[in-house]
Amino acid sequence: MTQDQIIIFAILAIILIAFILDRWRFDLVALFGLGLSLAAGVVPFDQAFSGFSDPVVITVACILIISAALNRSGFVDYILRKMGYFLDKPYSQVFALCLLTMTLSAFMNNIGALAIIMPVALSLAAKSGRNPSEILMPLSFSSLLGGLVTLIGTPPNLLISDIRAKYAGEAYDMFDFAPVGLILCLCSLAYVSLGWRFMPKDRKGSVPPERKFKIHDYISEVKVVEKSLIADKKIYEIESNFDGDLAIVGLVRDGKPILAPGRNKIVREEDIMIVRGDPVEIKRFVDQGRLILTGNEDKNAIPLSSDEVGVIEAVIMTGSELTGLTVKSLRLRQRFGLNLLAVRSRGGKTLQLKNMRLQEGDVIALQGDVGVILETLQELNCLPLAERNLMLGRRYYALLPALIMLTAVLSTITIGVPVSIAFGGAVLAIAILRVLRMDEIYEAINWPIIVLLGALLPVTEALQTTGGHELIATGLLPLAGSVPEWGVLAAVMIVSMAVTPFLNNAAAVLVMAPVAVSLAAKMDVSIDPFLMAVAVGTSCDFLTPIGHQSNTLVMGPGGYKFSDYFRFGMPLTLMVIAVGVPAIMFIWPLHP
Repeated sequence: MTQDQIIIFAILAIILIAFILDRWRFDLVALFGLGLSLAAGVVPFDQAFSGFSDPVVITVACILIISAALNRSGFVDYILRKMGYFLDKPYSQVFALCLLTMTLSAFMNNIGALAIIMPVALSLAAKSGRNPSEILMPLSFSSLLGGLVTLIGTPPNLLISDIRAKYAGEAYDMFDFAPVGLILCLCSLAYVSLGWRFMPKDRKGSVPPERKFKIHDYISEVKVVEKSLIADKKIYEIESNFDGDLAIVGLVRDGKPILAPGRNKIVREEDIMIVRGDPVEIKRFVDQGRLILTGNEDKNAIPLSSDEVGVIEAVIMTGSELTGLTVKSLRLRQRFGLNLLAVRSRGGKTLQLKNMRLQEGDVIALQGDVGVILETLQELNCLPLAERNLMLGRRYYALLPALIMLTAVLSTITIGVPVSIAFGGAVLAIAILRVLRMDEIYEAINWPIIVLLGALLPVTEALQTTGGHELIATGLLPLAGSVPEWGVLAAVMIVSMAVTPFLNNAAAVLVMAPVAVSLAAKMDVSIDPFLMAVAVGTSCDFLTPIGHQSNTLVMGPGGYKFSDYFRFGMPLTLMVIAVGVPAIMFIWPLHP
């Protein structure tokens, strides 16, 4: 063992211990490891930040942005409406939600896919009287499995493809992962669709932010415009055709309010409807009916959405000057250039918005320059509800983000555009078409993951340049002589699963994939099955809540204990190994 090899192994051991202790952020640990490598001389100074220029890092950032665009569009709402029959049946809910989560995860970030479906799952659980713990863990595992299907499904796949390009001269294509991934998804879908019955039913999860308020009392005003889909329809028809929890509690016609209109009252063009419901439901109602969200003032002076304009929700605190005033008397437009779009009244009163008298505890939705809103809220002694992602007043982009992503995927398949270029172009289209504001584009990027990848890539590259991978592979070679080749492949998958909870799945790939390639070379077999084993192993952590953010995300709302993951995840882990190894050997033969 050379001096450089000793140094790089020591640095990796320090990084691993720091990850296991979990006292410091993983991106800080990665930067510290990079700093040690530079100080020790195993990473040249001119290669210090080469990892940040790697196409994989750019691609991961682009996928996160596109995932955010899909998340904030109405695309998934449209799909869920089409799946209404299956979601209404308690015994098919888990199957339908898990299938949709797997499908979304194949083409977007795992966390993004889960974040889209999780509120739907919580709502369905509440309506059907089910405990969220029966649904959320199957959803989390499904998001991990769906990522196995495509090149862009999860960062480990992108890293695996990049490593194959370095060793074999050719990267994986978009759907090279699909045969193995689909087999595992189908088998696992059968397990989670039945296994949820054995989930503990006495778990009590934390209350999600959107359920901390009486959202059914949220009141706003929407205008019926030309070509609106609800013009000349009766109120009961409008409410019954909308598949959400929303009520029309008043009308304003020719400037005259009509409170508590009859169910047979016909809504005309230019009418303003006073509606009550959750902000998300109000937005969906506006989008589906082709209406305009008006608030209480004319909005000719302020656009609904731009790079600077947004909507922020806030609660009126004790001592606020808003207490006791009517919405009309606030003169927010004249004083601050802001527009009040909606009010969640603590008193539950149903009035025309301008006549509502505000009180302590009411929740208001303000629209305007985001910076001005925050300053104004501080001046008015109102507390912004940063936990709520409010989308009122935003343009409706149900299909556009999906079409942009589809174009990017097809360009990589049909004309061979590199994935990083194709998805970089997709992000550019999202920005130009204003699907997301620029600040939302930057907020969509998980910067700690980007820093982790950029910092660790030079360190793991040093493991290769110093011959460390060869040394590890040589040490594992006796294993190949004592067990069948499929046993070695299974061992690589199992070890990848074992280190992922401590290293993060992306970091685990950077460590395990080059070792697997070296081991395959010494066994004189194809590197592809070993790379696939690493891809599956690093993406399938079902035993802990810490190995993947999806598992962590559902822990609080589901009320899970650490042992719940092991109990529900161990059979799935064994199934993945039992099915995955022969599937890999069949699709990717060891001796092609």
